[in-house]
Amino acid sequence: MTTIAPHEIYVGRDYGSHDITITPDMVQHYADATGDRNPWYFGPSPFGGPVAPALIRHSEVYTFGPWYLKNIFGNLHAKQEWELFHPIMVGDRITARSLIVERYLKRGREYVVNEVSYFATDGRLLMRGRTHQSFLLDQSPQGTVVDKEREKAPARRFEIGTGDITEELPSLTKTVTVEMSQKFSGPAKNYHTDREEARKMGFPDIVVQGMMSVCFLSEMLTNRFGEGWYYGGRMAVNLVNVLWPNEELACRGVIKELTPEGAHQRAHLEVWCQKPDATKTVVGTASAVLL
Repeated sequence: MTTIAPHEIYVGRDYGSHDITITPDMVQHYADATGDRNPWYFGPSPFGGPVAPALIRHSEVYTFGPWYLKNIFGNLHAKQEWELFHPIMVGDRITARSLIVERYLKRGREYVVNEVSYFATDGRLLMRGRTHQSFLLDQSPQGTVVDKEREKAPARRFEIGTGDITEELPSLTKTVTVEMSQKFSGPAKNYHTDREEARKMGFPDIVVQGMMSVCFLSEMLTNRFGEGWYYGGRMAVNLVNVLWPNEELACRGVIKELTPEGAHQRAHLEVWCQKPDATKTVVGTASAVLL
């Protein structure tokens, strides 16, 4: 009989749970970090009172640990999935629970997938996120892992948002400053907040946390679908190129198909984020209910 070592990062490893109260200060911090100041977060909303941003606990996965592999040099957030089931209101107390659900190898990297589920006090599932974190297989890292020229390579170009389109969503443009990155990923010094820490990890500059772009996409989808994003919204995106500080980013989406869902329709989208030279940083799919 094989025994799994207690420290091993294995599929099925449960990191337990903890409780969080969604406070007005937490919402204000999110708004300051992302620039998302939807009036629903601070006053009346279709849900009866202030509602938290859909991804208010966007980085909860990183509060559980230790679930990273040993070689953290050059590690990257590679893919993110979200399923939304019910809005979280300001003042709500929720429970987050972490579970390793997958490990796999791909293109010279090893991936660990951590699933965090969020529950209401009555046990209802509110939201679920899956974070795919990638790690270098080489245990003797040195030099620069990702430089600013990599994104210009033909293999880093991605075609999305073409073909038959039912509707193009209003785009959302952001410029992430160092201060925004520090607010979003701080207060500790790390490769998302400090240039020297980024260089220690094999990057030439601060790496804007990939989850910030995912939050921008959620803002865009909230603006278009409202309640239909909070009730049943889904997203699965790949983080394909690095966003560096002070770069402009356009978040875009197109509806490709509408399918029946009960008395309503579900909109199926392609979504992406791109720099002014059309370099894509995030590409993937999303869906929401038309109410």
